[in-house]
Amino acid sequence: MMQLKTESDLLLPAGIAVSGNAESQLACRAHAELPHAYRTPFARDAARILHARAFRRLAGKTQVFTRLPAEGLSDHFRSRLTHTLEVAQISRTVAAALGLNTELAEALALAHDIGHPPFGHAGEKALDRALRAHGLSFDHNLHALRIVTWFEERYPAFRGLNLTLAVREGIVKHSRDYTAEDHPELAGYFLHQLPPLEAQLIDLADEIAYLTADLDDGLDSGILALDRVREASPLFRGFHDAALARYPQAAPRLAVYEALRQVLNALVTDLIEEVHARVGALGATVLADIRRAPQRLAALSPQMEAERIAVKEFLYASLYNSPGQEQEHIRAEEVVIELFQRLMAEPGLMPEDHQAQIPTEGLARTVADYIAGMTDSYIVQLWRRCSRG
Repeated sequence: MMQLKTESDLLLPAGIAVSGNAESQLACRAHAELPHAYRTPFARDAARILHARAFRRLAGKTQVFTRLPAEGLSDHFRSRLTHTLEVAQISRTVAAALGLNTELAEALALAHDIGHPPFGHAGEKALDRALRAHGLSFDHNLHALRIVTWFEERYPAFRGLNLTLAVREGIVKHSRDYTAEDHPELAGYFLHQLPPLEAQLIDLADEIAYLTADLDDGLDSGILALDRVREASPLFRGFHDAALARYPQAAPRLAVYEALRQVLNALVTDLIEEVHARVGALGATVLADIRRAPQRLAALSPQMEAERIAVKEFLYASLYNSPGQEQEHIRAEEVVIELFQRLMAEPGLMPEDHQAQIPTEGLARTVADYIAGMTDSYIVQLWRRCSRG
């Protein structure tokens, strides 16, 4: 395992971090507000996201396990909310080690999954398929932007959360790039430039969080076998062997937890050091250099990237697409498609505030927006009521 260098060795040039100055371009808001007496613009953004209804609903949305029966899963497994908190912790750690804007990184991490519909990726796939029949599509990043700029209503002066430009840009671009040709509505988000490092690191913090957490939940659930995990991940196997040797009297599950903790730490350390190395190789000293770089600079080393890919492929084969999970995904997609079709036929079943959006947003988009905001339990309840009706 690589050893983390001293703090002074890891800090990037100060000009690379996004400025927290309230007068900077990236700290501006669509609706002007007076500066806060003791909080930076990005700290205020993080708080607004944390207090949003859409954020609270993440507690009722699937991370990995999708269950439609009335009996729920154990409370020990991750929800989309607890996953988000883990991503925020990793993102803040990486940003702090590199001397980046930790408050911006935290705000972006808190918002990174806010646009996900119920039932995880199975729900997103189904909602996208339903919209494709109407010439539209569903993208959770773009839906997240709609949530923070329009759907959240907490202020009398404006709709949405009125987040800073930096946070809105990061919501859009943290995990993929968009073109102005395909998305002219996003033209104000510097589509011809790469996002700042604070936004770039979110995607890998997300990957690190869910790969290690899904191994944890998969093993705890009994779906994953320990010997298969050891075979799939040399990194885990090495740390697990070390834990068994160091703590021979410990309960078996504690050796697993120790190995997973070390895996997470190794991946985070590698991300920090690889970003530092790539920025140094580029010779970047200011944010503009990051934006003009030939490719994103937030990445793992080749060795750790190979490990990430191997673990991800193993999880898809053995957990995400395992026979039991596949059946649940199919049922989840059926619920989303059937409810979408029912609401398209009877839009009066939607709340009045959603019905009011139909003239401007169109019926299909409005129905998708309504479904996307639901928790796993609520969509099942509504689907059952509609099925009986």
